[in-house]
Amino acid sequence: MNEFPLGAEVVATPAERPGPVTLAGRHGAVARLDVARHGGDLWAAVCGHDELWTYMPSGPFADEASFLQWLKLRARDDSPYYFYSILDQNGRALGLAAMIDARPANRVVEIGHIVYGPALQRTALATEAQYLLARYVFETLRYRRYEWKCNALNAASRRAAERLGFVFEGIFRQHMIVKGRNRDTAWYSMLDSEWPPRKAAFERWLARENFDSQGRQKLRLEQCMS
Repeated sequence: MNEFPLGAEVVATPAERPGPVTLAGRHGAVARLDVARHGGDLWAAVCGHDELWTYMPSGPFADEASFLQWLKLRARDDSPYYFYSILDQNGRALGLAAMIDARPANRVVEIGHIVYGPALQRTALATEAQYLLARYVFETLRYRRYEWKCNALNAASRRAAERLGFVFEGIFRQHMIVKGRNRDTAWYSMLDSEWPPRKAAFERWLARENFDSQGRQKLRLEQCMS
């Protein structure tokens, strides 16, 4: 018997880095941020809604020019973030999400910088986009840990993480200083071993038969997850 217990052996092949893919769904798609194509739509989606940036490290933005400049910096190849636009069925960009702090050797990546304009919030596309990204992370890129972190005071983000099947792990106290204020950070994760039942729950929720003729859900995602 080993006196010093060890963790389970893991295949050491690194995961892949996020790339310029388009992930198509029934309600829309997730595609690499293209400022020239998506910038104007994204500004229209967030303009006048300064509350979207309350817990974000950037924003709100005074005008379209400053917002587009911010987007251009995020879209650079040397950016530590890999941003995706969330597109409706007409190709109109309604929101953003980013892969953050990818660590292929450890097969860990984080989803963050999620900004959904009001037209995207509480829609099937809003949930489908998170399903498409998670499926990409686990099945294509082969990560084993998918992280979600947010300001511990951001109740909406914490509810979203739990609804989407992320597991709460704890609070990192005085983790960051954001816009001159303390941020305690709530950590959540989803593991590759947890993905198959999460995937089944997403697909059950997204199925056509889960929505009535008015587009109203019959089962909530939380019910599918449980």
